[in-house]
Amino acid sequence: MLAPSNDPAPGRLFIFGFGYSAGWLADLLRAHGWQVAGTTRTPEKAVQMRQRGVEPFLFGPGQPLADAAAALAGATHILSSVPPEVGSGDPVLAAHGADIARVAGLRWAGYLSTTGVYGDTGGDWVDETSPLKATGERGLRRVAAEGEWLSLWRDQGVPVQIYRLPGIYGPGRSPIDALRSGTARRVDKPGHLFGRIHVADIAGALALSMAKPEPGTVLNVVDNEPASGADVVEYAARLLGVEPPPLMPFTPGALSPMAASFYADNRKVRNDRLVRHLGYRLLYPTYREGLAAQLAAEG
Repeated sequence: MLAPSNDPAPGRLFIFGFGYSAGWLADLLRAHGWQVAGTTRTPEKAVQMRQRGVEPFLFGPGQPLADAAAALAGATHILSSVPPEVGSGDPVLAAHGADIARVAGLRWAGYLSTTGVYGDTGGDWVDETSPLKATGERGLRRVAAEGEWLSLWRDQGVPVQIYRLPGIYGPGRSPIDALRSGTARRVDKPGHLFGRIHVADIAGALALSMAKPEPGTVLNVVDNEPASGADVVEYAARLLGVEPPPLMPFTPGALSPMAASFYADNRKVRNDRLVRHLGYRLLYPTYREGLAAQLAAEG
């Protein structure tokens, strides 16, 4: 996997919200000599993080860092994957925006957002310059959170960059896993396409961006081919040699709120800035390579 080879001196990454994607980045950087710390809400997860080589700190809604200055001391890079809270904005900035602004020697601060901020374009393409037309509550909160993070750059010089992610998949969280668990669905909504990205490409793209920081910018981290969810599940079923689930008509009331929100908007997201400007070479340009690699890695 890609390492930040343009940054010969490994630094210290502090992660607010040590989840699935952040964990992949942590593993990548630690393999190249980085120190990594991160936050979790529970002592049980803190034990798992320490076993993984990550220094844990407790943080969550109503639970700020006990000693933010000590926790953030020496951080050269900060990443937040914490979603905004209903009615209270971005919880990281609400509790520790001023602390982040005081970190000496900070070279990069990344915020993981979502391509949901673009809203519905009726299937047309969007890029980082497209207007933000989020309509659902989750998307509107993300738009507001992006604005808060970019204000930290404009007003206080914190080297913030925004990363907009589509549907994330990878080992343990893929259509292959859903088929095995019996939770896979194939929703029939003709013409409705999704962007997606393999978790390893999130880690690789972030690592390269950390080596080539451009404060104040936005980056779509998506693969090359928007595709329908039904097609992706069908391909995963072929890889496994099983029958795909039958197509089910699109009925919002029959879907979970999260799934229904994905189908509320239809857009295709360009990755020209990621591939041509940043120069990132996707490990998995489409879902086909990503799913096939997952199955191959299982032996």
